[in-house]
Amino acid sequence: MVKLKNSTLVLKCFGLLLTFFILISCGQQKNFVTKIEGKKIGITEAQAENSDIENFIKPYRENIDKDLSQVLAYNPENLEKSKGEWQTNIGNFLADITLNKSNKVFQSREKKSIDICILNHGGIRTMIPKGNVTARNAFEVMPFENAAVIISLKGQQIVEMANYIITEKKPHPLQGLSFTIGKDNVAKDIKIQNKAIDSNAIYYVVTSDYLANGGDNMTFFKQGIQRYDIDYKLRNIMIDYFKEVDTLSYDNSVRITKE
Repeated sequence: MVKLKNSTLVLKCFGLLLTFFILISCGQQKNFVTKIEGKKIGITEAQAENSDIENFIKPYRENIDKDLSQVLAYNPENLEKSKGEWQTNIGNFLADITLNKSNKVFQSREKKSIDICILNHGGIRTMIPKGNVTARNAFEVMPFENAAVIISLKGQQIVEMANYIITEKKPHPLQGLSFTIGKDNVAKDIKIQNKAIDSNAIYYVVTSDYLANGGDNMTFFKQGIQRYDIDYKLRNIMIDYFKEVDTLSYDNSVRITKE
């Protein structure tokens, strides 16, 4: 009985000593990070070129440059976003080909037709100059990875879309939708595919995924009934169109008028 008590006492003492040493050890290892600093290092000609890396990427760069520089079609006039109050020739062009090319995919998959196309004026990053057209032009006009998305909307949301365009005062690319800006600055005589709008009908609108998610304050897309992602980048729509035609053509019909 005495031996048992002594053993218990020894174990307790050993435990206390072990705890003490652990605490001392932890107290001596307080190597905490208290400050992180960083600085911007600009890439300039002062940095030496790494020949190994350059030689590795050279064939890839040359192949990509060759693909981008291949002439695909001819553009008979400058297409630009700076001319036009409510519509521009490049805006009409992009909206037209986006609706047309997306509609073929949509009809094949869903057996339905797209009624309207709306894109954003700010998404057009540069012009398409007169002359030979290449894939590089498509990358320059639309450098982002935006894809075509179809949203089904009720007629009421189409009315909101028309009034949004009036409020924004920007020539957003538009096809399939036409209207008149009344003296009260409200959309009137709204037509979809040349037919008077039905506020209770369902219309299919192709746009970019950025706008479909509410970008540029196009909140009417948030009220969409259904969304269809067709996995077709807007830039690829342009390139596919270039490959199909010899010469670019445009529809400069008036889509927005003003009283």
